[in-house]
Amino acid sequence: MSQGKIVEYIDQGRFVCTVCLQDKGNRLHLLTPSNREVNLSQKRIMLISEATIDISRSREDLLERLKQKEEKRIRLKEEIEVKNLWELVQDEDESFDHKYLAHLVFGETVTEDHFSALMRALFENRLYFKMKNGQFLPYSKEKVEQIIRQREEEAAKAEKLRQGSDWLKEIQEGNKPNDPPCKADVVHLLIQLVLYGNDAPDFKYGKELLLNAGISDIRQARVLLVKLGEWEEDENLDLLRSGVETTFTQAQLEASARLADQQPDFAGREDLRDLPCLTIDGPSTQDFDDAISFKLVGDELHVGVHIADVAGAISADSILDLTAAERASSQYLPRRHIPMLPADLSTDVLSLKQGRDSNAISLLARFDKAGALLDYRFAPTVIHITQQLIYEDVNAQLEGDPLFKEMHRFSQRLGHKRMHIGALNLSLPELEVRSNGELSLELVEQDTPSRIIVAEFMILYNWLAAEFCMENQIPILFRTQADPNERLPLDEKGYLYYVFRQRRKLSPLHIRTKPGPHSGLGVEMYIQATSPIRRYHDLVNQRQIHNYLLQKELIYDEKRLGEIRMSTAPIIKSLAIIKRNRLRYWILKYLWQHRGKKLKALVLDEFKSKYRIVLTDFHMLVDIKRQAGIILSQGQEILVEVKKVDPWDDIINLEYIGEA
Repeated sequence: MSQGKIVEYIDQGRFVCTVCLQDKGNRLHLLTPSNREVNLSQKRIMLISEATIDISRSREDLLERLKQKEEKRIRLKEEIEVKNLWELVQDEDESFDHKYLAHLVFGETVTEDHFSALMRALFENRLYFKMKNGQFLPYSKEKVEQIIRQREEEAAKAEKLRQGSDWLKEIQEGNKPNDPPCKADVVHLLIQLVLYGNDAPDFKYGKELLLNAGISDIRQARVLLVKLGEWEEDENLDLLRSGVETTFTQAQLEASARLADQQPDFAGREDLRDLPCLTIDGPSTQDFDDAISFKLVGDELHVGVHIADVAGAISADSILDLTAAERASSQYLPRRHIPMLPADLSTDVLSLKQGRDSNAISLLARFDKAGALLDYRFAPTVIHITQQLIYEDVNAQLEGDPLFKEMHRFSQRLGHKRMHIGALNLSLPELEVRSNGELSLELVEQDTPSRIIVAEFMILYNWLAAEFCMENQIPILFRTQADPNERLPLDEKGYLYYVFRQRRKLSPLHIRTKPGPHSGLGVEMYIQATSPIRRYHDLVNQRQIHNYLLQKELIYDEKRLGEIRMSTAPIIKSLAIIKRNRLRYWILKYLWQHRGKKLKALVLDEFKSKYRIVLTDFHMLVDIKRQAGIILSQGQEILVEVKKVDPWDDIINLEYIGEA
C-alpha cells in the first residue's frame, strides 16, 4: 500500500513532491504542495518512498512536511555535478540505477532524498545520460558533443525566431526597421512557405515565425516578400518551384563571350549571299533563326528556307551545349523571355540579322507553278539577310507586292495539299498579354497571310529534312502522331466549339528515333530543326544534318538520341505547364481588375453538377455550377459574370446570367 508515502511524478516538465492520501490500486489519490488533490496513474510515478507520513495529521502539517521535503531535495540536487558523474561512468558500457549513481555522488550514506535529488538532476540536465526503463545510460563522448551542437543550433534558431518575428512585425505595420542578421534566413523561409505551404521543409518553424509577428495566415508570406522587395507583385511561382535556371553562370557567360568573339568560318559552304533572303517575325522577336527566299525562274518556283547554323558554332557536349540541354528550350512567357542560350549568342552572333553574312543550313527546293515538288537538297551555306520584316508589314504590303502575293499563294497550296492528305486545321488566335501602364489581353490571329507563309515554309523544311535523314540513314529525333480517335465535323455550333472538341480526340505527340506519320500536319514523317537557337531537339537534329553535310560523319547514334529524348522530356513537360499556368495567371489578374465584368462564353460540356465553358475572349476553360431551373446545351453561347477571382490561389467563380 502506498498510503502515507512520498510520491514524486513529473508534471509540465518538473518534479512534483506529493503525499499519498489513498491507494486506489491502479491510481493514487495525492496531495500536492499547492494544496491540490489529484488522482494519478501508477504508470506516471517516478519515485515512491519506503517511509510513510501519518496522514491523520492536519492538512497544514502535511503541507509543511511536503515543503520541507521539496526544499531538501532541491538543495541536494544543486550539489550534484552531472558532468563529473558522467565522466566517472561514461567508459562503462552499461546502464545504472538511480541508487548506484546516488552512492557515487554522495557516498555510502544515502537516503530517499538523495535518490530524488539524483533523479531530479539527471532529469533537468539531459546532456549526459539517457533514461530508459528506470535505468540511466551514459551517452558516448561523440553523442554529448552532438547534443551540445544541437542545443547551440536550437538556441541560435530561437534567437533568429525572435529577431525575425520582431522584424516582420515592423514590416507588416508599415515601418522600415533595420535588417536583422538573419534576414536571408527569414526571406528563404517565407519563400518556402509560399511555394510549398504545409509541405515546406520548415513549415512549423515558419508558421511560428509568423505567429510571433502577429500573422496567422501563412499566405501573408507572399505579401511580406513583395513589401520587402524580394518579389515582384506578379512573381512566377511555378517557375520558382520548377528549379529551371533563369540566369547563366559565370562559366557559361565566359564560354559564350569567347564564341561571340570568334570570326565566322565560311569554308566549305555554298555562297548564297546574292540570294535575297528575308526574315518574318513578331515585333518583339530578338532571336532570328529562320529566313526564307523565293524566286520565280521561268516556269519554276525556287524556294529557300535558311536556318541559322547553330550546330556549326556550338559543339556537342561543350559547356554551351550542356547548358542548352539542361534548359531544353527557350521560354516565351507573358512579359518575360528566358533564353536557352546567352543573349550575346541567341540575339546577336547566331541570329540571322539584317545586313550581315551568316552561316546557315539551307533547304533549296524547286517546284512547278502548280506546287508540285520537282527536287530538293540541303546545303551548308552563307547567306545575307536583306530584309527583317514583321508579320504586320508583310500583311500590309501583300496586295501591292507580287513576290509576297505569290509566296502566300504558294504557301496556301502547300497547306491545301496537307489538308487533302488528312491534316487538321485547329489553329486558334493566340492570347497576348500586354502592359502599357495597364494590363490588357488581345487574341492575335494566327491565320494571317504572313503567318501562313512562315508556318508552311517551316513545315516544308522539317518534312523534307525528315525525308533527307531517312534516305541517308541519318539517326534523328522524329515527331510522330497517330490518327485522331475520331474526326468531328464542323457544324452549326461553330469553329471554336469544333476546335476544342476535336483537340480532345487527337492522339498524343511522340518523339522517337523511328519515323512515322504526323497526322496533325498531314506528312509522312517529320522532325523539328528550324529553331536551333530556341529548342534543344532542333539543335541536336541540326547537328546531325550539319555533320553529315560537312564531314560525312555523325555525332549521335540511335541509343544516344534516345537518351537525349528521355532526359529532356520531363523538362519540356514542366516548361509547358509553366507557360500554360502563367497565361492563366494573367487572365485571372485581368479579371480580378475587372470584377463584375460580363463575359461571353461557350458551353463545352455538361456534367451532373456543373458545366464546362470556354471564355471566348480568352479561350480559357472554366467550370460553372448548375443553377436550379436553368438548363444549358453544348455549343450554346451564354453570358457569365465574374463573382470571385484570385490569380495567386488560382480561384475563379463565375455565374450564368443569360444567353449571349
